[in-house]
Amino acid sequence: MHKDLLAGPPPTHLPDDPAPREALEGGADPTEVAAAHPASSLAWAELADRAYGAGRVVESYAYARTGYHRGLDALRRAGWRGHGPVPWAHAPNRGFLRALHALGRAAGAIGEQEEAERCAQFLRDSSEEAAQALGDQ
Repeated sequence: MHKDLLAGPPPTHLPDDPAPREALEGGADPTEVAAAHPASSLAWAELADRAYGAGRVVESYAYARTGYHRGLDALRRAGWRGHGPVPWAHAPNRGFLRALHALGRAAGAIGEQEEAERCAQFLRDSSEEAAQALGDQ
């Protein structure tokens, strides 16, 4: 039996961490959720989205960058080697994908076009479904 060497890496599925998700779904303040669960990309992505929506773009950028890096740490622990699918359909991946999207959006808003384009491409490469669900940068 031969392995398909052209198939690429398998999808990465982050482990579920229900506490931050449940807290946010229950209406908890995302600042408190991020403080209680600092490794949660989802909490940082929620903070980034709220800050962006309120016109606090630099704050959004900082929150998104934190969520992005916490997500990269989690992906690496889950076996990700720098490329390959990170499916949107797997709910625990959504915090990272949302943070990545938020980082690109905020980067574009502050004129950091190269970073915005890098994030948009990384999002599409990780999950075309996420790119479509989250919309354009």
